[in-house]
Amino acid sequence: MLYVKTPEDVLALIKEEFSPLGQGETVSLSAAMGRILAEDIAAGEYVPNFDRSTVDGFAVRARDTFGCTDAIPAILPLQQTVQMGQGADFPLNAEACVAVPTGGAVPKGADSVVMLEYTEDYGDGTIGISRPVAPGENMIFRGDDVFPGKVILQKGRVLSSADIGALAAIGRVRVPVVKKLTVGVISTGDELVPPEVQPCPGQIRDVNSPMLEAMLTAFGCHVINYGIVTDDEALLTQKVRQAAAECDAVLLSGGSSVGVKDAACRIIESMGRLLLHGIAIKPGKPTILGKAGPKPLVGLPGHPVAAYFITKLFVLPLLGRLSGRDMTAYTVTAKVTQSISANHGRAQYHCCRLTPRDGEVWAEPIRGKSGLITTLAGADGYFCIDRDCEGLPKNAEIQVTVCSGE
Repeated sequence: MLYVKTPEDVLALIKEEFSPLGQGETVSLSAAMGRILAEDIAAGEYVPNFDRSTVDGFAVRARDTFGCTDAIPAILPLQQTVQMGQGADFPLNAEACVAVPTGGAVPKGADSVVMLEYTEDYGDGTIGISRPVAPGENMIFRGDDVFPGKVILQKGRVLSSADIGALAAIGRVRVPVVKKLTVGVISTGDELVPPEVQPCPGQIRDVNSPMLEAMLTAFGCHVINYGIVTDDEALLTQKVRQAAAECDAVLLSGGSSVGVKDAACRIIESMGRLLLHGIAIKPGKPTILGKAGPKPLVGLPGHPVAAYFITKLFVLPLLGRLSGRDMTAYTVTAKVTQSISANHGRAQYHCCRLTPRDGEVWAEPIRGKSGLITTLAGADGYFCIDRDCEGLPKNAEIQVTVCSGE
């Protein structure tokens, strides 16, 4: 018998039963892309470390340009020229200017830079300025970007290429990251054959193992694929125990319903605690979650679509919990292009394609029978119809979770 829990109950259970493993390591900056930050990163210096110009032009005191026009330019003596890569460790004289390149250092006393386009070199050592500037215009001041003690990246963040640039800017070439989780993947079923094998009548290719391995790898996990195990309880028990000993988490695909040959529930329960068997969700109701010590053991439905959604909605948050990862999802508001009926009593998830039209985003549901993997191919995201809702009318506004690379 399935003792089902709501999706909200399952997420709360994950938070209650599992804790971050706290396993960290330090990697080089070049190897930090996509890794989870193990601690807050604070700057130890100013970035930039000097006042800089954002344009080619002339550093000035803004007040010396007030009121100038094309007809009556401000005429300032050229005090000096700063070359790119050189410092400007001298003060700007009163009612004078200094030539500076884009990104170049600005001398002390200057509070703005006039763009080259609004100046004229008279050739006698003076520069005519035809447009006034405001204090701070065309300048970046020391520490505008980063100052000592400022936290620039927070613990749990998945490092992006922009983050790598920020770390380089403060000279952080060794980065503390969370050690990658090792996840074991097992497919079970007498009907399964590897993807490279031509199925005989009654057989199907194993879709779940390659799909799950790709999802988990994109999520930042190290995956061990233990292959296909037939519906032999003793053999399956041995394989699950091996995976549990070698991995931080185990995903067992298939064998999660209450059929005669479905041993996943018994095996998981024999290894520790059975936390749930059944979620009030479509697709994916016959899902199992157990715990062997601190390690989660998950029994996924055999249908690829159900396995995909359960992994997206619960397994990845579970692995995120173990690794202390920020699991903020990217969502967009869209209008559904057609009416959809729902199965009352279970939260129902649908894949969709997103299309901009007339200044709005529209979500076109991808129709398909249960278990068809093609309903996932080409999807831009997915949305949920609440368990207490019997459907959505055409043009209803929904929140679509945008699919990432997992």
